[in-house]
Amino acid sequence: MEELISINNLSFGYGESTLHKNINMKFSRGKVSAIMGGSGCGKTTILKLIAGQLQPKSGEIVVDGQVVHDQGREGIYNIRRKMGMLFQHGALFTDLNVFDNVAFPMREHTNLPENMIKDLVLLKLNAVGLRGAQKKMPSELSGGMSRRVALARAIALDPDIIMYDEPFAGLDPISMAVICDLIRSLNDALGATSIIVTHDVAETFSFADYIYFLADGEVAAEGSPKQLLASKLPFVRQFIHSEKDGPVPFHVDAPTYGVDLQL
Repeated sequence: MEELISINNLSFGYGESTLHKNINMKFSRGKVSAIMGGSGCGKTTILKLIAGQLQPKSGEIVVDGQVVHDQGREGIYNIRRKMGMLFQHGALFTDLNVFDNVAFPMREHTNLPENMIKDLVLLKLNAVGLRGAQKKMPSELSGGMSRRVALARAIALDPDIIMYDEPFAGLDPISMAVICDLIRSLNDALGATSIIVTHDVAETFSFADYIYFLADGEVAAEGSPKQLLASKLPFVRQFIHSEKDGPVPFHVDAPTYGVDLQL
């Protein structure tokens, strides 16, 4: 299986703090992979590193044979043109209607005539079941509809890589099931590489091909949903089964900065 993205011995942090330590991940063409873990473990940061928004302290990220952080401005933009991004909560342009939101990347990155853009936008909206919503404004959309418009925009240029940041957040069960089905079907139709950052275990395990669990700055576990469901690792079992007691504590020890606080 061809690896489109390879993360090799990656370490990253802010200032003196370390968020990731010697992380290794592979994302294959045509597969849906998920990155899971507790809040604040650096899942979304991985997406930013892949997109070249951040640079690692050590190690490398290779996208389609190119080391991302070795690229200049133009090289980074060329790599990003291969990517589609579904931002958390959709991040639609509030002053543009549905049609213009989906058309935006086509107008920004191509010289296609407007009549062709119209056909392509309607095609993308039809793929997510919203062909009739082209004239609606974002304020007129439900949460699930907004996420589907954002998905249509993410696939506007038929990207090789589609990244999803918490695509299920705030959705009702029906909308969540629709988005799950769309992620899987669109990935298979485009032959893309999809990476999902999420907390939602049941939904992700129902359609993902491979899953990475992050904990304490490292890849704590990885494997197919079937392999992880059978895992005996305490962290994996606690996360999958939503157990409050386990290796991941609820309370976080805060530094006192030299002040002895007494309650």
